[in-house]
Amino acid sequence: MLPSQALLPAVVFALTALQALASDTFIAAVYEHAVILPDPTKEPVSPGNALALMNKNMDVLEGAIKEAAQQGAHIIVTPEDGIYGWQFTRESIYPYLEDIPDPVVNWIPCTDPSRFGPAPVQERLSCMARNYSIYVVANIGDKKPCDSSDPDCPRDGRYQYNTDVVFDTQGKLVARYHKYNLFRGETQFNYPKEPEAVTFDTPFGKFGIITCFDILFYEPAVVLVSKMQVDTVLFPTAWMNVLPFLTAVEFHSAWAMGMGVNLLSANTHNTSMAMTGNGLFTPEGPAAYHYDSATEEGRLLLAELSVHPRLSPTYPPAINWSLYATSIKEFSGENNTFSGAVRKDIFTFSELRHKDGNYTVCQGDLCCHLVYQMSNRSEDEVYVLGAFDGLHGSLIKYHWQICTLLKCPSTNLSTCGQPVETAQTKFEMFSLSGTFGTSYVFPEVLYSGVQLAPGEFEVLRDGCLKSKHGTSKPLITATLFGRFYEKDQPHPLRISM
Repeated sequence: MLPSQALLPAVVFALTALQALASDTFIAAVYEHAVILPDPTKEPVSPGNALALMNKNMDVLEGAIKEAAQQGAHIIVTPEDGIYGWQFTRESIYPYLEDIPDPVVNWIPCTDPSRFGPAPVQERLSCMARNYSIYVVANIGDKKPCDSSDPDCPRDGRYQYNTDVVFDTQGKLVARYHKYNLFRGETQFNYPKEPEAVTFDTPFGKFGIITCFDILFYEPAVVLVSKMQVDTVLFPTAWMNVLPFLTAVEFHSAWAMGMGVNLLSANTHNTSMAMTGNGLFTPEGPAAYHYDSATEEGRLLLAELSVHPRLSPTYPPAINWSLYATSIKEFSGENNTFSGAVRKDIFTFSELRHKDGNYTVCQGDLCCHLVYQMSNRSEDEVYVLGAFDGLHGSLIKYHWQICTLLKCPSTNLSTCGQPVETAQTKFEMFSLSGTFGTSYVFPEVLYSGVQLAPGEFEVLRDGCLKSKHGTSKPLITATLFGRFYEKDQPHPLRISM
């Protein structure tokens, strides 16, 4: 006898949970969404018009969620700003916000939608999770009233937060995270008073959640991994690609490798704003990724991941990121240096003048070492070894230490550091290392056409980034991207308006 419709979600959940408990792996999905944007306005639209726009985006997201569930996914992550878009003022975003309670209230919006006031977006997301028996991760806006007894209360009497929510297979709200590190231009939102380290347990591992710009900071990103010991980080993002080091798939893959966790990265898709690149990343490299700057279409990705990656026999060993470089007194070779800008950061560069060689470049406390051999050097292409040790950023400043083997856009050395997506030169081998003052270093290798190089490089325990068997495709950059969190400036005050 078939179960009744009312019991079906519970039956499916039980089967899914048993399957997950019996396995060392789970199936994860991320969806890169081409967001339907509202018309720009400084004035608030009606709540009905706001909900109509959000329902259009949720129609698309529901199609992706349904497809992921049909393919066996246990969890799906959707992007930051994926339900209402961006380019809001503080006032104009208000009709899109809902009151999102603390998950301790044990609430299933799908079955009790009015418990905390009008919540049509949470209700619909909850029902998607419940109807398709899949964990759903989404990004929406939270509003919280405040009054004059709170000295930080904004003038309009409310806090507004960029917020991630997670619903389990029953549709219950199990996690709520308020973004702590707001990117410039997010003046419609407030910082929470304290950074939140949000985790939740599932039958297929322990999860943490952060949003976009958060990934570059100690709190909450490193705290989740190092102190909370999560297995997987959920990452809704609206990432604007910035070559040569901060392209979405490039940096997110490197971060997962450097931190030793799974990272489920769901990006928005908007080519006019250079937003693309989603992926399912592991400590060993990308399980699946997608980068598409040519079309306007979204993309669903699925992959089977380890429930507890730290227990995997292939889990990378601990790395001393400065051991090899600090053991070298001096490399021979031509080390004439010059300055060049990567955006506003002034690097110290040295041109690789020959098809093979040994080079050293230093800046501040960082010395970068390179041994290389080009296999088919193109005469009209120039590569450099670069070093940067200093603060980056505007509103929020943070400290980088970067060693990079980098292709220049032209033979004019003044262009070195500017974005470039294509190359012709391959390398027979390269070995890159640096005297890093931090243990948080992220290894990146990017090929022509903004393609990753899974399985084609390794990081030795002494901190040396090496090609395995030569590069199979022309190289754009090989980089060791270090974050010296201890030198970061204090987090700025929350935005109060």
